[in-house]
Amino acid sequence: MGAIPDTLSFEDTVRRLTVDVAAGLAVRDERAIARVADRFLDDAHSHLRRNQALLARLGARYRLGIVSNFYGNLETVCHNTSIRSRFGVVVDSVRAGFSKPDPRIFMRALDGLGVAPRDATFVGDSAARDMAGARALGMRHIWLIAEPPPGEPCCPGDAMIHSLTDVEALLL
Repeated sequence: MGAIPDTLSFEDTVRRLTVDVAAGLAVRDERAIARVADRFLDDAHSHLRRNQALLARLGARYRLGIVSNFYGNLETVCHNTSIRSRFGVVVDSVRAGFSKPDPRIFMRALDGLGVAPRDATFVGDSAARDMAGARALGMRHIWLIAEPPPGEPCCPGDAMIHSLTDVEALLL
């Protein structure tokens, strides 16, 4: 995707990514590319609307943050999708200068929230990036995964969830 402006909108980010992926796959049908982007955007907005109440409930009890390997425009995307106000800190890997699983990106968020690693829980969908990074700091971690992998989570006693809504039962 290359360097992008920090003001690039959510919609334009998705459209740019879709075009880039299509080019990598040698797909040239512009209507098909637009349909994929539109479908992704529709699904993403639906999930975001559905999770607003969950974020409000969690935010009433916990300091929330986002740590993402992103493109430099995560703040803009969070504003565009009306979720920025739910999070005390948003850490974008391009802006931070390091990416997950580097523990420094997690510490940037923890410092911004004023929370020690031992008092935090990280929810992520990548064992290699999210779980490994959180584990390196001694942070509790919950693996969000659509299909359970063979075997156990990365660490004994770790929770695996299949939907963000499942995190509520673990934390509230």
